[in-house]
Amino acid sequence: MTALGAERTGVARAAVIGAGSMGSGIAAQFANAGIPVDLLDIPGGEGKRNAPAESGVARQLKAGGFMASGGPKLVRTGNVEDDLGWLAEADWIVEAIIEDLDLKRDLYKRIETVRRPGTILSSNTSTIPRAALIADMGDGFAADFVITHFFNPPRVMQLMELVTAPETDPGVANRVRAAAKAALGKTVVDCRDTPGFIANRIGCFWMAVAALEAKRLGLSVERADAINAAFGIPRTGIFGLFDLVGIDLVPHVWGSLLSALPKQDDLHRFDLPADPLFSELVASGRYGRKSGAGFYRKAGDGSREALDLETGDYRPAEPVAAADLPGGGRDLAALLADDGAAGRYAASMLATVVAYAAEHAPELAADVGAVDIAIELGYSWRAGPFKLADRVGPATVVASLETMGRPVPALLAKAAADGGFYAADQVRAADGRMTVRQRPASLSEAREIVGNDAASLRDIGDGVACFEVHSKMNTLAPAVFDLLEDTLARAGRDFDALVIGNDDPRTFSAGADLSFILSLLESGEDATLEGYLRRGHDVFHRVLQAPVPVVTAAHGLALGGACEIALHTQGVVAHAELTIGLPETKAGLIPAWGGCTRLLARAPGRSGPKGPMAAAAQCFEVILPGRVSRSAAEAQEIGYLAETDGIVMHRELLLPEAKARAIALRDAGHRPPGPVFVTVAGPSGAKGLMSTVTAAHAAGRMTDTDFMLAEALASVLTGGPDGDPSRPMADRELMDLERETLLVLLQEPAVRGRIDHMLKTGKPLRN
Repeated sequence: MTALGAERTGVARAAVIGAGSMGSGIAAQFANAGIPVDLLDIPGGEGKRNAPAESGVARQLKAGGFMASGGPKLVRTGNVEDDLGWLAEADWIVEAIIEDLDLKRDLYKRIETVRRPGTILSSNTSTIPRAALIADMGDGFAADFVITHFFNPPRVMQLMELVTAPETDPGVANRVRAAAKAALGKTVVDCRDTPGFIANRIGCFWMAVAALEAKRLGLSVERADAINAAFGIPRTGIFGLFDLVGIDLVPHVWGSLLSALPKQDDLHRFDLPADPLFSELVASGRYGRKSGAGFYRKAGDGSREALDLETGDYRPAEPVAAADLPGGGRDLAALLADDGAAGRYAASMLATVVAYAAEHAPELAADVGAVDIAIELGYSWRAGPFKLADRVGPATVVASLETMGRPVPALLAKAAADGGFYAADQVRAADGRMTVRQRPASLSEAREIVGNDAASLRDIGDGVACFEVHSKMNTLAPAVFDLLEDTLARAGRDFDALVIGNDDPRTFSAGADLSFILSLLESGEDATLEGYLRRGHDVFHRVLQAPVPVVTAAHGLALGGACEIALHTQGVVAHAELTIGLPETKAGLIPAWGGCTRLLARAPGRSGPKGPMAAAAQCFEVILPGRVSRSAAEAQEIGYLAETDGIVMHRELLLPEAKARAIALRDAGHRPPGPVFVTVAGPSGAKGLMSTVTAAHAAGRMTDTDFMLAEALASVLTGGPDGDPSRPMADRELMDLERETLLVLLQEPAVRGRIDHMLKTGKPLRN
C-alpha cells in the first residue's frame, strides 16, 4: 500500500543509481512508502551483472533499512549498461554514485538519452556545486535537475537539503518537496548552492572547533563530551561522535570542505586534517568504533579507556556526570560564567560557532530557522546555534566574542540589539529583518472543548474533534477515562467524527499506568483494581460502538492499552516508524482491555489458515512473546493494524490524514458495528496451543512464570473452560474472561515481582 499523500505527488515510480549504503538506503525508503523503485549500479563480473545492486538490497536488509518484509519486493535491481532504459518509467531519478564530477556528468549524458522530459533528476552530492554538475547540459536538463542531499541512514535521518536555482522548473521543485515529505518522510530545507550546504558546513565547523578547543584548553575527552552534551548536542559528545562517524573521514570530508572554501573562511583556523593527533589516529588505523579504538576503546578486561589528548596514550576512562559541571549541566548561564577551563571552553565554543553561523547565514539559507532545522535534524542538536544563542542571550555571545577579540557579525549584532533571532511567530531572515515563521500547526492551538490534567478534547474543525492524552508518558490513568467517557457522551452533539492523537514527539501512549496498578495491588484495594480494569473494558467497547467514526492517529510508542484502544477504533492512521504492540507478558500480565478479544475477532479476515484454532494460534504467537512492531508496515504484517489502515511517512502529516480518514468514514455513512461474536476453539484448542509450550517448559527453555502466563493466555484465546466451538461468544464475554484471568494472575507474587522490576528498571524480569 502506498503511503498516504504519496499518491498525490506525481511520483509513482522511482529510480536510484548507485547501490552503496546511501543509494540503497534511499531506494529502500521509496519501497517503504510502497513506491516501486529501480536500483542500478555498475555491472558485476562473472555473469552476475546485477550483483552490485543486489548487494545493496542485501545491505539494507541487514541494516534494517526496510520497514517490513514486503519492501525488497518493490526494488528491481539492474545495472546501468543493460537496464538504463528502465529510467524512462521513472518519475524521479536519484543519482547517488561516488563524488566524482566527470563520472556524474558522463552518467547524466547517458540518462538524457532515455529520461522523459519533466522527470525529476537529482544528485545526492554533498561536495560538488550544482552549477558544475549541470554545465553544458542544456536548458531542459537544468530545469529538471536539483540537488537532494540525504543523510545516512536514509530511513532514520529526517533531513533532506534541497538546492535549486532560478532556472529550476518551479513545478519540479514543488514535486520534489512534496514527494520528499509524503513518500520519504523528509523535512526539506532549502539551501543555497554553497560548499557543504547548511548542515555539513556548520556541523563540520562545530566538530572541528569543539575538538581543537578542548585540546587547546587542556580538557579531557570525557569532560569535553559532557559539556557538549549539556548544550543538547548529541549524547555521545564531540569525541564520542568522532568515534561513531569514523575518524578516517576527517581527511576526506574536512579536507574536501577546506579545499572548497576560501582561505579567509574561519574553518581554516580549525584545520582538523592538519592536526597531529588526528593525523596519528588516522595513520595508525584508530578510526573509532569501526576499528575498536579511537578517542575511546575497550581494555582487555572490558573496561572503557579514553585517549589522553596531551600524551596520546590510553588511560582508564573517568566519566563526567552532568552534576559535576558548573550549573549542574542544566544552567547554561552558570556554565558560561564559570572562570575555569569548563566555562572558557563552553563560552569559546558557543561564541565561535554562533558567530560562524551568523557570518555565513546569508550565503547558506533564507533565514536562521533553516540553519537551525538543518543542524537539529542533520547533527541531532536539540536546538540549533541560533536557538542556543537566544537561550543564553545574543548579548552574552557578543560579550564572549569581544573578550576573545573576535569580530561580531552584523546579523548577530542585530539580534543582540533587537532581543533575539526569534520572536513569537517570527524568525530573523538572513538579511537581519524579522519575517513570518513557517511552522506546522500545533494541536494545542485548537480550541479546547473540555479537558482535565490528563487529557483534552479539542475542536480541530470540519465537525471533527481530537481526544488528546497528555498524562505522564500519556498513560491511561483514571482521569483519562473520565474525559473519554465525557467525550463519547458528546459524540454526535459537539462533533460528528473523532480522532485520538497528540502532538507528543515520541509517544502516543505507554498504555496502562503500571504504577497505579501496583499501588492498588499493594494497598489491597482489589475492588478498585477490578473497577479500573472493568472501566477500561467499558470505555473501549463504547469507542468500538461509538455513533461517530473514531480514528486513531498513532505514532511513536503505542503499547499495551494504547494498542488496545487502537484496535477498538474504526480506523488507524499511523506514522511509518510506529512501535506498537501488546508486551504485557513481559510485565507478567496478559492484555485485558480487549486486546485478546479484538485480535481474535479480526484474525479470520487475515491471510492464512482459517477456523477458530488457526485464529487462536495466530494471536497466541503474537501475544505470548509480547511482539512489538518496528514499523507501521510490520504492525500490519503482525495484525495490530488492518490492511485498510493508512500509513504516513512524515510525522506532520499524521493528524491531518487521520482527520481526513475520519471525515471520509463519516461521509460514507458511518454505522456502529453492532454485536460482535467470536468463534472459539474451546479447551481442546487450549491444549493444542500449549503443546509446544509444555515441551519447552519441560526442557527448561521456559520459566515457570512464563508457563503460567501461557496457560492463562491459551485459556482466554480459546474461550476458557466453557468455550464451545459450536457457540460463538459475544465480545463482552471474552473481555470479561480477559479481566477475570488477569485478576487471578495479579495475585501471584511472581507477577507482582515482574511489575515492580519493570517499573524500576524498564526491563522485563525472567523469573
